[in-house]
Amino acid sequence: MILSSKEMIRHWTDAGAWGTKTFIDYFNEHVQKDPEKICLVDPLNREALVGSKPERLTYRQLDQAASAVAEGLLARGIQKDDIIMVQLPNVWELAMLYLAVTRAGALISPMPMQWRFSELKYIASMTDAAAIITIDTFGGYSHIEMAGKVRGEVSSIRQILTLADIQEMAKGPVTGKTDAIRIDANDVFTLCWSSGTEAQPKGCPLTHNNWLFLTDLCFETVPVKPGDTYITAGPLVNMASIGTVFIEWLRGGGKLVLHHPFDGPTFILQLIMEEVHYTLLVPAVINGLLKHPKVDQFDLSKMRAITLGSAPPSLWSVQELKRRWGIEFGNIWGQNEGTANVSGAYNMPDMEMRVDNFPQYGKPGSSWVAKDSQLRHILLKVVDPVTQKELTQEGDVGQLFYKGPNVISGYFKRPDLSAVAFDKDGYFNTGDLFQIKKNDCIGFFDRTKDIIIRGGFNISAQEVENVLLGHPKIQEVAAVAMPDEIMGEKVCVYVVPREGEIVTLEDVSSFMKERGMAIYKTPERVELIEAIPRNPVGKIMKNVLREDIRKKLAQA
Repeated sequence: MILSSKEMIRHWTDAGAWGTKTFIDYFNEHVQKDPEKICLVDPLNREALVGSKPERLTYRQLDQAASAVAEGLLARGIQKDDIIMVQLPNVWELAMLYLAVTRAGALISPMPMQWRFSELKYIASMTDAAAIITIDTFGGYSHIEMAGKVRGEVSSIRQILTLADIQEMAKGPVTGKTDAIRIDANDVFTLCWSSGTEAQPKGCPLTHNNWLFLTDLCFETVPVKPGDTYITAGPLVNMASIGTVFIEWLRGGGKLVLHHPFDGPTFILQLIMEEVHYTLLVPAVINGLLKHPKVDQFDLSKMRAITLGSAPPSLWSVQELKRRWGIEFGNIWGQNEGTANVSGAYNMPDMEMRVDNFPQYGKPGSSWVAKDSQLRHILLKVVDPVTQKELTQEGDVGQLFYKGPNVISGYFKRPDLSAVAFDKDGYFNTGDLFQIKKNDCIGFFDRTKDIIIRGGFNISAQEVENVLLGHPKIQEVAAVAMPDEIMGEKVCVYVVPREGEIVTLEDVSSFMKERGMAIYKTPERVELIEAIPRNPVGKIMKNVLREDIRKKLAQA
């Protein structure tokens, strides 16, 4: 399925950003080069997840399974450009299906395990999906029953296949029936979905060329090398895990280790056992790791790099990673629409600068990118959300507009949303607020809806959180706006204390003061909580916390 215009394809091809190779081509090369190399490893708790023992597959075995499943899909009537919805946990069959579905000429639309009938019905109707691949039950919930209900209301769905069906298909014959199916580098490789916490999910179709450009972004900035061992800590369904781990493995070869659901002790064990070189984590996980009572016993000396996403990391945490194990970090920001930026050891050696700075690619006169770097194709500008004028002065805060070969050509079947999201020059409005900094840099300021405005002063919730993550009593923290009749809004922080600790407002205030934070940024209420609410892909659900504090204030 090619959705990019001929003009767009010609532009990025002529510029040298897009080529003709697909992920299937790269995978086939790995099979030829290292057929007996272990390339895919199940989570240690696979038996608890799906009822069967963990497996370790070689490239030859994975190739055989993907080819057999592709032929099995063809035998069940799957045709070129059909959309197949897939809802499976992080087991090897999910990773394999990205290859199998593509080889069959179809395209995969992965979804979090937590999504239910409403989301699945919406997506099936929006995409005219031909099939759903799911699991009988998971976590006590009948996914097969839910899929049946969706099929009853969406006529396009011709097949419902379970994990057991896929396992059986993987044992089938390979006759070469898929050899005649032509896969273009501009075909859509994945149809992922925005989180959709406050609206219906938006479809983000990314092609082989879109994703391959993102591998360039990773390889050119973070100390990650072809042939490395990777582990995915999050669900293999969106940008976080596909864009930072899965596609790098598909392109560069090596070994991919799966993990699900996130469990700290098991994850650390896998890091050590599998001698992992690289992964993506959120700052809260790193903070928990470094504050673990047995942290001195962890041997993570094989790890070379960790990218930290969803929010900028705290300086304390990355300094500890480097001091303890020599691990470099990459500050990474990205969205399901394909937009991404990385500050890594390769492109920004200064650690303190790397924590909260990104190169402003495309800025006139900037020397961030070498002439032969693929990153020269990225163009970034900061725009005033009210006047829509480009901002250029250091300290200015505005919405980040992004243009590059990695960005979707438009939302799937939503020209109305696409018309609003892209400006007349083809820049995508990310909606996130960035601040212009010195040295031709920009820094993530906050997500537009997460800004706290106290008496006319803009406060970055993320800045408050990053400072407080360094507090020895605090395990996790989330800052939100709470309504105030006089100031408009004030800062409220939801805190998960470390075991055995109690965190008071005085603890928080004095800690902020000691670190020289402006007084107006100091939290004026602390709510203790057992766990920070997160959506299926790990993002903090600030809307839940904002509603909680509004209710508590109303009751008071």
